[in-house]
Amino acid sequence: MPDPYLKQYLMTAGPTPLPPAVSQVMAEPMLYHRAPAFIDVHARVLESLKRVFQTSGEVLLFAASGTGAMESAVANLVRPGEPVLVASCGKFGERWAELCDAYGGATVHYEAGWGNRVEPADLDRELTEHETAKVVFTSFSETSTGVVHDVKALAEVAHRHGALLAVDAVSGIGAVPLPQDEWGADVVVAGSQKALMSPPGLAFASPNRAALEHAGAGGGARYYFDWRRTLDGQRKDPPDSPFTPAVGLVMALDVALRLIEEEGLDAVYERHRLLGRATREAAKALELELFGPEDENANVVTAIKLPEAIDGGKVPKLMRDRYGITIAGGQGKLKGKIARIAHCGYFGAFDIVVTISAFEMTLRELGHEVELGTGVAAAQRVFLEAGVQVASPA
Repeated sequence: MPDPYLKQYLMTAGPTPLPPAVSQVMAEPMLYHRAPAFIDVHARVLESLKRVFQTSGEVLLFAASGTGAMESAVANLVRPGEPVLVASCGKFGERWAELCDAYGGATVHYEAGWGNRVEPADLDRELTEHETAKVVFTSFSETSTGVVHDVKALAEVAHRHGALLAVDAVSGIGAVPLPQDEWGADVVVAGSQKALMSPPGLAFASPNRAALEHAGAGGGARYYFDWRRTLDGQRKDPPDSPFTPAVGLVMALDVALRLIEEEGLDAVYERHRLLGRATREAAKALELELFGPEDENANVVTAIKLPEAIDGGKVPKLMRDRYGITIAGGQGKLKGKIARIAHCGYFGAFDIVVTISAFEMTLRELGHEVELGTGVAAAQRVFLEAGVQVASPA
């Protein structure tokens, strides 16, 4: 029988924990989606999303998962038989290639390798070799490995070759700076269930003018994910949706976005920076390797190589069942080899401290010699030296 006093900590990169105010609004009576009360919420959310994406364009909202946002980009940008370039370094980058194949694109797939970055020079080489590819798909934060890409540099390379850059920012938006207009990303897609502190079920696509023009020039079949259809609705006064929106989820997102604005976007990024740094320092203090290049911007999820002498596949299960802390293990070829501790969204300092404490005990129980408290102390030092409030948002 489960221990009723064992508190549960959700330390995955999605879904992530919800602030109480976000949960509470979903218990309120359902609104009619064309009633003035919801129209006001809808309009407010659409404006708030622009500020989070840092764009002057419309952020299109769909009732779907983050993969739905990715599919909307492919449905609007990929033309059957025409070459497109996917630059990947993990599971979710590979999903771009699967989607492009599904929509009939002549997909060129450059794989940097799990845990490696797609470097600007790599993209330049691939676009030089495949000069007819006019759309590039890549990731911002590759959730399967914790790698964060230099989107600004990749966009510059793509544009130099006359190509558009579409970026999967499902886990990164709201955690790590990605000013879309300033950096020149032509399309940014994201989801509600990670750093935006909302339940799964809302997808966002933010295409700029160049991407909309490319989409409008023709392409494959699409209906629900037709950007123009959604854009025309959202540009009405008041804004509308061509299909019934996920009312309860939009109400939840409205509260979450207000919390982000109250904290301040720069403060949100700083909080994530401290959480990521503390987790990395804890891993190093435990003499464990980080998976992939160490990066001060990799503040969405920390991937840690597990000791080869232990059964790494048991780490997430033991942490969940014994200590009430849910982390993620490796996916695909990394199963049993890494542990992923997330810190994007509704997280504060003591979520990290408690998680590292349980992580140490788990390693010890599985037979890896570790000095208890070593990682915890390293994380504590990061927070103490920061000298700022590092609690999760109210």
